[in-house]
Amino acid sequence: MDGVVNGRPTTGHGQQATETASGQRSAASDPLQAAAVEGPATDHFGRHAALENTAAVGNPSPVLDLHERARAVRLVLTDSDGVLTDNGVYYSARGEEMKRFSIRDGMGVERLRKLAGVEVGIITGELSGAVEQRAAKLQISELHLGIKDKANLLDQILARTGLEPREVAFIGDDTNDVEIMGRVGLAGCPADATPFARAAAHFVCPSQGGHGAFRDFAELIIAAKG
Repeated sequence: MDGVVNGRPTTGHGQQATETASGQRSAASDPLQAAAVEGPATDHFGRHAALENTAAVGNPSPVLDLHERARAVRLVLTDSDGVLTDNGVYYSARGEEMKRFSIRDGMGVERLRKLAGVEVGIITGELSGAVEQRAAKLQISELHLGIKDKANLLDQILARTGLEPREVAFIGDDTNDVEIMGRVGLAGCPADATPFARAAAHFVCPSQGGHGAFRDFAELIIAAKG
């Protein structure tokens, strides 16, 4: 059976797919390709990667499942801390001072918009001026700060936009993201997400939060729509 672990395809024995003897290239570098995984899969951190349905009995084509999920997406929602940042924050006597964001992730936002016609929104439980500034820089208008119930906000967004749950993707990294991850059509998480988020994800990104995870998720969707 096939599965996707950290965006890398593996064979039924957990080996990465390679070029065939006939010279045809396998899709080892394609985020939409999956690998057969017998038993729990592990990533390069040695942790189990639980991916929805990708190793489930009765699902004959998890690659197709992931492709169809990604192709249906019209809006990508993302957590901030732990996804767009490395989950760290710099404090001084005045309080929060700085967060670190990835320029590569920013390019992912632009590519989603230009190449796939997909808009991006940020949902975070924090009230952060740094996140506001980052959203403004990336021209993200769907910005929601101080949100404690992300699943409830999703319902509001669906009602306002007319989108269906299958047309929304979400990438998160912790327990407060699990409920909304279970409600959207495509759920992803960074490589260093908590086990709770990893268990709820359809796709575990090769990169860590704040270091290209969002870009991985964006390119998955762009490839499916291309």
